[in-house]
Amino acid sequence: MTSALIARYYVVPGNAPRVEETLRKMAERVKADEPACLLYNANVDPENENLYCLYEVYENEDAVAAHRETPHFAEFIEGIIVPLLEKRERELYRQVIG
Repeated sequence: MTSALIARYYVVPGNAPRVEETLRKMAERVKADEPACLLYNANVDPENENLYCLYEVYENEDAVAAHRETPHFAEFIEGIIVPLLEKRERELYRQVIG
């Protein structure tokens, strides 16, 4: 069964353009290097430019764990984006129907 990850990024005001640029780079690397990632989607709240919601679908929980160990996760998410956030929330779900 697939696993879905929802992450909310609360960006420090003034840093949204940098976060969005970095998310675009991250998405390119995920698409190129992570075949077990079935969907990598980043969205911004239309009423709050500093709130991003990522929706990711993986083949299984092992693929989610592997994603967090990639060089591009370390470079883009941990190295660039996380320092620009007020906070980050993550939720992991296991598919039950589909």
